[in-house]
Amino acid sequence: MTASAHAAHLAELNVATLRHPFDDPRMTPFVEMLDPVNAAADGAPGFVWRLVEEGAADATGLRPAGEDVIVNLSVWESQEALWDFTYRSGHLEVMRRRREWFERHVEAHLVLWWIPAGHLPTVGEALERLADLRAHGPSPRAFTFASAYTAAEAAQHLRTVRPAQPEQATGSARPTPAADSAAVQALSTAPGGQAHC
Repeated sequence: MTASAHAAHLAELNVATLRHPFDDPRMTPFVEMLDPVNAAADGAPGFVWRLVEEGAADATGLRPAGEDVIVNLSVWESQEALWDFTYRSGHLEVMRRRREWFERHVEAHLVLWWIPAGHLPTVGEALERLADLRAHGPSPRAFTFASAYTAAEAAQHLRTVRPAQPEQATGSARPTPAADSAAVQALSTAPGGQAHC
């Protein structure tokens, strides 16, 4: 993880449903792009961290969202840093060819949210944010590039949202009010109370 003066970082999760098994020859061009694109991400300005399966170079072997769904979970210093990597680097070639390898999603497949600097999001946390976006639409808690919120807006939102009542026997992965309170504290201590993107 790189050092950063930012009090809040931007977490992102995107999921992609495979059109073919990962070892299918039709997936070979994508597989061959993985190492160079991941190396570019690791060296990109503003990159902080990405999920990697233990003993592997990437997270493609992890399938927490289903056997045919791969996940990408990363942390960036700012929205601009993530945007630049996504749309102004070699990653753009993967984006242009994604229909060759991945099904078209009918619901949100990308979610962004602010986290305290130094926090590494879990896959469960990330999937919960995606579920929140799908169920409720964009909010300071779970948003997209097209409906972005600042770290300051996220902190304000967390201050004003009343703690939810515990859900009965649903196994909800929603963070506890105490966890959200810790996030508010960390986000609200940003220098000058300003957003960092």
